[in-house]
Amino acid sequence: MDLATLMGLVLVIAALFIGILTGGGDFAAFINIPSLFITVVGSIAATMVAHPKDKAFKIVNIMLSTLKEPKLDHVSLIQTMVSFSEKARREGLLSLEENLESIEDPFMKKALQLVVDGTDPDLLRNMMETEMELFEEELDGERAVLESAGAYAPAFGMIGTLIGLIQMLKSLNDPETLGPSMAVALITTLYGAILANGVFLPMAEKIKKRRDILVLEKRMILEAVLSIQAGENPRILEEKLKSFLPEKERQAYEAASQEATA
Repeated sequence: MDLATLMGLVLVIAALFIGILTGGGDFAAFINIPSLFITVVGSIAATMVAHPKDKAFKIVNIMLSTLKEPKLDHVSLIQTMVSFSEKARREGLLSLEENLESIEDPFMKKALQLVVDGTDPDLLRNMMETEMELFEEELDGERAVLESAGAYAPAFGMIGTLIGLIQMLKSLNDPETLGPSMAVALITTLYGAILANGVFLPMAEKIKKRRDILVLEKRMILEAVLSIQAGENPRILEEKLKSFLPEKERQAYEAASQEATA
């Protein structure tokens, strides 16, 4: 579970509740089912029109995916690749075949399988980089869906407001209904702003950041596999992979290495 996403959504709701409470606490005035229907269904429907069905129909699943935190452990990744490098130097590249079944990461497993099969290094790099590009495109497609929903939500909020204003103008001869009618008209704009800035756009940004981290991990794996294939010294491989890490993670790796050798 990605606690940052969950806590962010909770805080958004809390901020709205506190704002309503400090402004009089009339929650009923902020609830309007037709306005909610226009904003939510309208923005999702427009997103479905804008994107292929294999992405648009999964908008709820895409949103839920931002609540799941990917398992990332760069320290263990470097340790694993260094151990593979040491084994390959001692026993040869074919010895890595017995480790393939225990590898859970499909990208790493495929890259090492290509090494064991004797694939040309340039061909291996091209194949794995193509796979990385497809992975990036998949996440970019998911991000684009949420960005579209974030763009359409305020627009449909405004459409709902215009509908409310039209209905209000039809009853201008009754001054007592003007205030309540205007409030209902503006609620739709409020719903659109909340959905866009509190849900859709932040989730799209989360997917973008997550894509960058996952692609970085795949690049680390690819560089490690190519180094193993080239027969480089495991210490050189280790230093090469450490260069991918931010300072905090690098220090964590150094600490883990010191504990292992102590």
